[in-house]
Amino acid sequence: QVQLVESGGGLVQAGGSLRLSCAASGSIFSINFMHWYRQAPGKQRELVASLTSGGSRNYADSVKGRFAISRDNAKNTVYLQMNSLIPEDTAVYYCRMTGLSDYWGQGTQVTVSS
Repeated sequence: QVQLVESGGGLVQAGGSLRLSCAASGSIFSINFMHWYRQAPGKQRELVASLTSGGSRNYADSVKGRFAISRDNAKNTVYLQMNSLIPEDTAVYYCRMTGLSDYWGQGTQVTVSS
């Protein structure tokens, strides 16, 4: 059984930065994709960033140039570096890892004040 635990969320002023972490425990072999999603109040969950096992990255248009996804294989952790935050980035951020199975974290709140 794989568990994903996110951390790093919080309250930040517009223009600030946060780094989210998603630590995986358990048997994580055959993980091919790592993703960050977010869900704002009253809105659908949206894909923010993806990272393949081969190192390819994709970002939502709304975060390109501001967010960066990365990983540390030794720590079984994926990160989301968020810079130049704007109030529209306020949401609960979720980590997801997919491969033979599909795993989600519990979410971490990010609030950006204007």
